[in-house]
Amino acid sequence: MARIEPGVGHKKTAPDADAAHGAEYEWSTVTVNEHRNTTDQTLVTRSTARRRSGRRLGRTVLAVAAVAGLGLAWAGTASAAGTSGARTTPTCSAAALKATFGEQLGGGMNHEGVVIRLRNLSGKTCALRGYPGLGLENSRHKALTSHTHWGDTWYAQDPGRKTLTLKDGESAEAVVAWTHANTGTSGAVRASYLEITPPASTQHKTLAFPEWVDHGDLSVTALAKHITVNH
Repeated sequence: MARIEPGVGHKKTAPDADAAHGAEYEWSTVTVNEHRNTTDQTLVTRSTARRRSGRRLGRTVLAVAAVAGLGLAWAGTASAAGTSGARTTPTCSAAALKATFGEQLGGGMNHEGVVIRLRNLSGKTCALRGYPGLGLENSRHKALTSHTHWGDTWYAQDPGRKTLTLKDGESAEAVVAWTHANTGTSGAVRASYLEITPPASTQHKTLAFPEWVDHGDLSVTALAKHITVNH
């Protein structure tokens, strides 16, 4: 009969059980760790995706805000330009005006004068402000020596500088005065034409003006819609 040594069966069985248990424990540990790693990676991936999505959303919001800001800025500029344009009336050019003589003025002490008018024929509204420039020409349209004085004249008080808005067809007027103490004497200028330069213009209108003017001195008021003349 075979001899059985005590504890031999347990020595063979226990290691197998322990190994199986250890293998199961190791597998379970690996499985749990893998699950944790997978979960952690999933969380990291989701967190990264959220951060990236948040960055993209932030960039989109900033881009939209920038475009909106540019649009508002452009609209504000356009509005300001439109408002400025609406409030600004262009100055009447010489080409837009027709010059004519109005009332002829006489009187004692060798004084003489005339009302001049500038009529807007541009087809649109324009503005005038201040005094007209004056000059004398001979029969060949050559400039003669002359001097223009702005302010009160013998016939009218100066209305002062005022901005006059002239619609198409409307006029502004001024009063011109001079003396002719002794026709044909030295110091008197024999004129054939009168140059009238509108304010802020470099071009002039020309009217026939066969007059003797002492020393070439002319006085003129500022332009106004109407000037009261003292006869």
